[in-house]
Amino acid sequence: MLSTPTPPPPPDAPVAIPEPEARQRKPLGPGALAAVLASLSMLGPFSIDAYLPAFPNIQATLHATPIEVQQSLTAYMLAFAGMVLWHGALSDAFGRRNVILVSLVAFLLGTVGCAAAHSVQYLWFFRVLQGVSAGAGVVVGRAIIRDLYADAAAARLLSLVTMIFAIAPAVAPVLGGLIVKYSDWRTIFLALAGYTVLLFIVCYLRLPDTLPRDKRQPFNPRYLWRNYKAILSSPLFHLKTGVVAFNFAGLFLYITAAPVALPAQLHLGPDQFAWLFVPAVSGIFLGALAANRIAGKTSFMRQIGIGFCFLITAATVNLGYHLLAGPALPWSVLPLFFYTFGMSMAAPAATLLALDLFPHIRGTVASVQSFATTLLGALVAGVLAPLASHSFLWLAAGQLALALVALGLWLTARSLRRKIVPV
Repeated sequence: MLSTPTPPPPPDAPVAIPEPEARQRKPLGPGALAAVLASLSMLGPFSIDAYLPAFPNIQATLHATPIEVQQSLTAYMLAFAGMVLWHGALSDAFGRRNVILVSLVAFLLGTVGCAAAHSVQYLWFFRVLQGVSAGAGVVVGRAIIRDLYADAAAARLLSLVTMIFAIAPAVAPVLGGLIVKYSDWRTIFLALAGYTVLLFIVCYLRLPDTLPRDKRQPFNPRYLWRNYKAILSSPLFHLKTGVVAFNFAGLFLYITAAPVALPAQLHLGPDQFAWLFVPAVSGIFLGALAANRIAGKTSFMRQIGIGFCFLITAATVNLGYHLLAGPALPWSVLPLFFYTFGMSMAAPAATLLALDLFPHIRGTVASVQSFATTLLGALVAGVLAPLASHSFLWLAAGQLALALVALGLWLTARSLRRKIVPV
């Protein structure tokens, strides 16, 4: 009698993890996994957005200049960008879970150090420690998703992570403003330390390692050099990664300019930053929801094209308004909703397309992706934001310019792809 072949698993089913690698942990469902990965990703925005309203308070307490306090953000961003290049390679070699747990411990130490800083120089040092550890969740989280899911299922889960993650940029500045109003800026970092402890407990107890030992890569200079060289020499990788990086830079320009632009141009206090962040984050959430709903029903190419229609139109309208009128609520912030909606529509598909260029080293690819996005963000925070923060017209022009660069990269990537793989 012939045996009946075992049917293949459905496309949405996660890849089975060998029992020794899962460490006998009960597997997390897609929703629970998305919540854990999104919570890890939130460390970044909490580290940036929550303390923005506290800049004047930090300046007064530490007897620092506005530039010195601003440099605490730049130090964090540069450290984040430098280390994020390695989180994925480390997870490819030592396992996803181990890298996340070690990074959480380092982030906790940096956060407690920030709360205890008695000079701006000490604040810089501990912000660097935060920066080198905060990116593990973003990078390793993408690799975990791609370890477990493929194609439309991966896009849906990545969109779900984005939807949950979108809470952080909205809540962080509001909570930071309220804490500064009723307490002290140090309390912001103490609250973040408590959040980190809870994350460590959850990850230690429930997060499995999705990369089996037999699929881990050696961590040696020759092998790493070969991997990074292959990624960095790929024109398609640079083009697809640039799409996400420049679109995000258009939003990050507004975020990093907020401490100057909102009080000076819109006369908002530290507890009123929600005027900027709520429209932006609502767009991120609803854009990710739309991407989640259409995943598997349309091609990645079409999904990215729809996203660009929204964000280019929003940036153009924003610039047109400020050419004709001065800054005013809600018109100066409303276009951010449509910009971030389009950004979130395009980002999951563009991210997965870049990851799939090198499926055997997805962790390393995710690292280089995040490095590019963060390095560009650091340049925006350190160069463009100080230049444009005194004028909403310049902010709108900068956002449109960054979005147009992203569109140019995407069109070039499509053209190059057609030449490599003729339709």
